[in-house]
Amino acid sequence: MRKCFLIGAVILGLSCAAAAAPSRDSDFEAFFTGKTLRLDLYQIGQAREESVTLHRIVRESDWPGNPDHLLPPFDYGRYAIDVYDFAGNRRLFHHGFESMFGEYKTTGPALDGAVRVFERSVRIPEPRKPVRIVIERRDKANVFHPILTATVDPSDYHINGETPAMGDAVFDIQKTGEPAERVDFVFLSEGYTAADEGKFKADVGRMTAYLFGLEPYRSCRGLFNIRGVFRPSVETGMDEPRQGRYRSTVLDAAFNAFDLDRYMLIEENLRMRRMAAQVPYDAIIVLVNSSRYGGGSIGFDYCVTTTDNPASPAVFVHELGHSFAGLADEYYASDVAYNDFYPKGVEPIEPNITALLDPAGLKWNHLLSPGIPLPTPYGKEDIEALQAERISLRKDFQGRIAAARTAGKTAAAADLEKSQKAREAEIQGKIDAIRKKYADLADKVGAFEGAGYASRGLYRPQMYCLMISNPKNEFCRVCQKAIRDMIDFFAGSK
Repeated sequence: MRKCFLIGAVILGLSCAAAAAPSRDSDFEAFFTGKTLRLDLYQIGQAREESVTLHRIVRESDWPGNPDHLLPPFDYGRYAIDVYDFAGNRRLFHHGFESMFGEYKTTGPALDGAVRVFERSVRIPEPRKPVRIVIERRDKANVFHPILTATVDPSDYHINGETPAMGDAVFDIQKTGEPAERVDFVFLSEGYTAADEGKFKADVGRMTAYLFGLEPYRSCRGLFNIRGVFRPSVETGMDEPRQGRYRSTVLDAAFNAFDLDRYMLIEENLRMRRMAAQVPYDAIIVLVNSSRYGGGSIGFDYCVTTTDNPASPAVFVHELGHSFAGLADEYYASDVAYNDFYPKGVEPIEPNITALLDPAGLKWNHLLSPGIPLPTPYGKEDIEALQAERISLRKDFQGRIAAARTAGKTAAAADLEKSQKAREAEIQGKIDAIRKKYADLADKVGAFEGAGYASRGLYRPQMYCLMISNPKNEFCRVCQKAIRDMIDFFAGSK
């Protein structure tokens, strides 16, 4: 984002000089040891019923999070874990998160009652004394309800304390400070054979360089530690169920997640978390050694992308927007597996989309362009009507052309093809004229209808953004602010 750096720095406050080492919160020292506990969970159910079981607790190394920021200023995630002390019933720690099960429960099979089991790990600072943990989920109105309550006693001998080292190759891309003072990203290898270790390191370096070419990451590069963990796979690539191709790989990454051909996820969550635990991390990035287009992510868990498609770097930063900063998809003209993912009449929890139920209280009011109307007209209805006309015209002409060829009327078919191209060019000209009319809105912040998989009723901050598509290859100002807020949460002082 070369042209908008100064704008972003002034308007969004994106100055990212390395923060001074945060002084440890007295609460952190009083209640926590400085180590990490990983809670491995199973989520079981379908659309109407859900249960969570605690499979095991694993003691990891030093807590990588900011000791001053135990209670986040934002309320993201359809799930959350809270830690309470027994003495005063005081909430000591909160972490919101998403899960693969949370997506599954909105799909057709779940609505039909098909029960499935998914893994999910969450981490908390290791307490000095027994604490009460509560895992909650949101209902359709986004109100939290508890689904698991348990006592965690750090002296329990059942807590797994084996070394996190697994013999994998671990390397640094950059290290700028201690984990508690930085955002720590770890890249994991998937579908790289033993001979591909050098390629994996090069891919991590390439993706890192691309990330730090974008704001706000570019201004904040000094606040990041970047590490890689390499474990060889038997075969290259990942599973492609719809194509009938399966590969023996480290994490069993697979396309066709929720029956979407280009959506890739990882169901081996516990294995992935154990692999990542060899280094301090705040966010996990899985690179898959393949040239196929696609990827996926689970909020506040991980993102995954292939490496060798021309669009792979852009897919990577888009998916990282979900998993690191809790950003929503801003596109809407696409096939998805979800049903009622954003219920009507309920404000989404993500920072970059809105149902605009209260325009005066819009969550990005402080970034609105002066005088811009809410909602913001940008020719959407006219463009969509023309696009629908083009689709209908194309189907009609294709049928007529096929009929002419079948009848041996080659010249007539050629004339029809020429007419089709002319009519489509005419429609495209009208679309281009509408876009030109609203071109001055391209850099304005308003409320543009069409977001979160819905053509109507949900709005995004700007016309273009990496969370939808952007010819300038940059995040909108609202997404930049949300990413910067997350960077501050992990790396900023109190």
